Amino acid sequence: MDTRKCVLCMWLLVVCVSATEKLNRGEFPHGFMFGTGSAAYQYEGAAREGGRSPSIWDTYSHTAGNIVDGSNGDVAVDQYHRYKEDVKLMKMMGMDAYRFSISWSRILPYGSLKGGINKAGVAYYNNLINELLLHGIKPFVTLLHFDTPQALADKYGGFLSQNIVSDFADYSEVCFQEFGDRVKFWVTLNEPHAIAAFGYDSGTAAPGRHTSSNGNLSTGNSATEPYIVAHNLLLAHVAAVSLYKNKYQAVQKGLIGITLDSMKALPYSNTSSDQMAAQRVIDFMFGWFMDPITKGDYPSSMRNLVGPRLPKFSKAQSLMVKGSFDFVGLNYYTTMYAAHVSTSSIKLNTSYSLDSQANLTARRNGILIGPLAGSPWLHVYPQGIRDILDYVKDRYDNPPIFITENGIDEVNNETLSLKEALNDTWRVDYHSQHLWYLHEAIREGSNVRGYFAWSLLDNFEWTSGYTVRFGLHYVDYRNNLKRYPKASARWFHRFLK
Repeated sequence: MDTRKCVLCMWLLVVCVSATEKLNRGEFPHGFMFGTGSAAYQYEGAAREGGRSPSIWDTYSHTAGNIVDGSNGDVAVDQYHRYKEDVKLMKMMGMDAYRFSISWSRILPYGSLKGGINKAGVAYYNNLINELLLHGIKPFVTLLHFDTPQALADKYGGFLSQNIVSDFADYSEVCFQEFGDRVKFWVTLNEPHAIAAFGYDSGTAAPGRHTSSNGNLSTGNSATEPYIVAHNLLLAHVAAVSLYKNKYQAVQKGLIGITLDSMKALPYSNTSSDQMAAQRVIDFMFGWFMDPITKGDYPSSMRNLVGPRLPKFSKAQSLMVKGSFDFVGLNYYTTMYAAHVSTSSIKLNTSYSLDSQANLTARRNGILIGPLAGSPWLHVYPQGIRDILDYVKDRYDNPPIFITENGIDEVNNETLSLKEALNDTWRVDYHSQHLWYLHEAIREGSNVRGYFAWSLLDNFEWTSGYTVRFGLHYVDYRNNLKRYPKASARWFHRFLK
């Protein structure tokens, strides 16, 4: 274990240790759901098998320079062929549910119904769902986890066009028809903020669009495209939710929602300008989508700062988007400090990332907000999960919440022995501390229904490739992708037992 991990482990051990020693699943409300999470492109592999066509992440990961280690998800961790083995791992831990995503381009290779439904793709997900249910594990299904079909990006620009709304509704309906008799939890979109911000502002995720450094807009427009994409994502979400509620929910008796990511930004100082900056950070990340689905419009801070670049909902659209969920999924990993940025020091109206007029930092007065994990953006701050839940409870009338992702990574160190690699005590402490604060939030009234650890297995971690590991199970990339339970998987087994 490297020095950073030792410091991280020691720091976490001293936080609330006496309380967490007593915490187990019995302390959570009756029916509270525990599970693990995954995403199709990070897990399935079989990129050219079973009738699947490319997604935008296939294209992006195969473009030189986009992935740190030059890797891709062609094989990933091969869950397409190993799903039965992986379901047994969940069962051994005692998990109640498995959150996975469906690959749109595996169901509809051309992205739309015009190209026909891929029966092999439907069969794969039927097999996975049936295997989960056979072992008493509930399928918790995400319809889109970043991997828009490349065919639709080629045809009309993907989520840059409102044409995608009807195609997403058609795709969703195929899934409801084929799987809805057994799937009782649906998520329309995973992290629309990340899709819009990283895919169309910074360009650090598929499809990699952004304003180029010399101001040339040929590769995208960071000032407008994130907002257009976010708007179309919301309209697609509403189309799928309306379809499910009007046509399928009464018979299938399931629930449908959306998963949003957020931190709880803390003011860098006690000044009013930094306090308002912290609020703007939340507005531009979480409120960007949470305000429309609860209030029918974007946050006022976005309206004021983005101006005409921010699309408007028609009166009918506003009525449809408001209340378009049965639950909200929340992905929480970290928290940072937010400081106000004066308009004199930035180029106004040039990118989404500058519009909030706030700088994010993990360090204040020379001290980190929390220990650094494997990824440079992930600093451990367990109380943040309670803080963001309290915020949602107070600001948005306490909606039903599932924590759909929470986890920590380590750098993939191939020099470690297998025994050393499995001894992830810092991950045990990360989950135990976050569960303690989650329990506190529930005790204080937050309407949280479940918790999904990210992730079941080490996997392809987007632009980081295979350089970091988030899994409760170690995947041996050099030896036929064999799975081994880490200390964290064994801890969850005891916790859930």
